Amino acid sequence: MTAPLPIPATFRRDGNYVPIVENGLVVQKSITLIGSGATVAVPLFSITGTVQMLALWGIVTTALGNNTAAYWRLNDATAQSNISLNTGTALTNAVAGSLLLRNLVAGSALTLLNATQEIVQDTGSSGIGMFTQSILVQKTGGVATNVEFVYTTSDTPTTGVITFSLGFYPISSDGNVTAV
Repeated sequence: MTAPLPIPATFRRDGNYVPIVENGLVVQKSITLIGSGATVAVPLFSITGTVQMLALWGIVTTALGNNTAAYWRLNDATAQSNISLNTGTALTNAVAGSLLLRNLVAGSALTLLNATQEIVQDTGSSGIGMFTQSILVQKTGGVATNVEFVYTTSDTPTTGVITFSLGFYPISSDGNVTAV
């Protein structure tokens, strides 16, 4: 058996080369929002093999302008699966320090906790943790399979910066997530 693609850093591995981690791994990417009167899909993270997504979130680092709908999806260039509700969540005027998170199932909108005031956020429903977990699988044949942030603007140009994070645990021996 040949060794799979390396996962950044050194980890103890089981007999199938899967890293032994207790709290998962985290990868990050920052993006600057641009566009006017358009829907923009920005690749954030590339999935290799099969991973368990433990958490997906974004922190607004520079206040957001016009943003009428935002969501996450998985895209292999021929098919897309929603990670959050594809009609999106309005993010217009979210201030620095605001949190976007996936705390419910794929058919639900992403949650915006706008830091314009203090907030207490409880779990989505009984028995569901703060972050909802999912399994993400790369399309066979080494096809690029990406977690994307999709957002829509009206005719007013948008602005702002968001730093996204994805916590994961590798399931397959080649399971990994990297920033695109």
